[in-house]
Amino acid sequence: MSTDRLKDVLAQARREAGKVIIGQDPVIEKALIAIFTGNHALIEGVPGVAKTLLVRTLARVLGCDFARIQFTPDLMPADITGTNVFNLQRNEFSLIKGPVFTSFLLADEINRAPAKTQSALLQAMQERVVTIDRENHPLPPNFTVFATQNPIEYEGTYPLPEAQKDRFMLKITMQAPDRAEELTLAQRTMTKDAPETLLADGAVQPVIQPQDLQDLRQALATVLIREELIGYLVDIVRATRQRESVLVGAGPRATQSLIMASRACAAISARDFVTPDDIKGMALPVLEHRLILRPEFEIEGLTVPEVVQQILRQIAVPR
Repeated sequence: MSTDRLKDVLAQARREAGKVIIGQDPVIEKALIAIFTGNHALIEGVPGVAKTLLVRTLARVLGCDFARIQFTPDLMPADITGTNVFNLQRNEFSLIKGPVFTSFLLADEINRAPAKTQSALLQAMQERVVTIDRENHPLPPNFTVFATQNPIEYEGTYPLPEAQKDRFMLKITMQAPDRAEELTLAQRTMTKDAPETLLADGAVQPVIQPQDLQDLRQALATVLIREELIGYLVDIVRATRQRESVLVGAGPRATQSLIMASRACAAISARDFVTPDDIKGMALPVLEHRLILRPEFEIEGLTVPEVVQQILRQIAVPR
């Protein structure tokens, strides 16, 4: 498919999702970037800011299946992947598939489950395959994980291992709506225009078929990014490994993610070429969850967004 078709679909998807999700346009765009690049996203926000509704809405808009897993301390890997159960009538084992066999998977409060359970998603996220009893089972080609975290509640949680965080292309931060947006939400509550009601009543229409996503992803490769911008992008990622305040910097996968995200950002802006602003705009979502600061700098109040902004100011933008 052409980039024109890609830009049209992205615009339609934003418009349909905006019917339900009030005042979260940047969040919708970042979620679409993760989907259209074939990657996964980590969503962080306090309860009630429509994290689950966002994923359900995008699944409807893009014509894909949706499943949700509530991560808890007693959740087991087999609860995610599924297991083989002996069928007495057929005298054989049959596979009972878990919720991971879907297109859009919402891993709700993923850090509530221990590492053993979190690791059940590692193979699925990387290879889109699940191994059950030494047998590989392919997942749908559009398999995408949206994992949520609560940024203010850490009691009884298990931090995600670095290997798993690196598999998330973006960290999407969802803020509470401003007054005007919350007023709109309040006015629509308990009416036919309430977000949940709109979604349930079919007011949100699919803009494509699931099989079209593969072709649209290939169209991203035609979005032009100049050699000097690739060098600029690489320098940004490499700078995270060279700063005194950073204990663990971003790896090569972050470089790949930033290239793909910048191309998708350009397509969402209805352009077929990448600009430095695309790279700057996607740098923080791509890098934020991958960086670990040294404790002595954290104690002084330094944050990862501040470090990323310092890097962006110091590296010369190519002309």
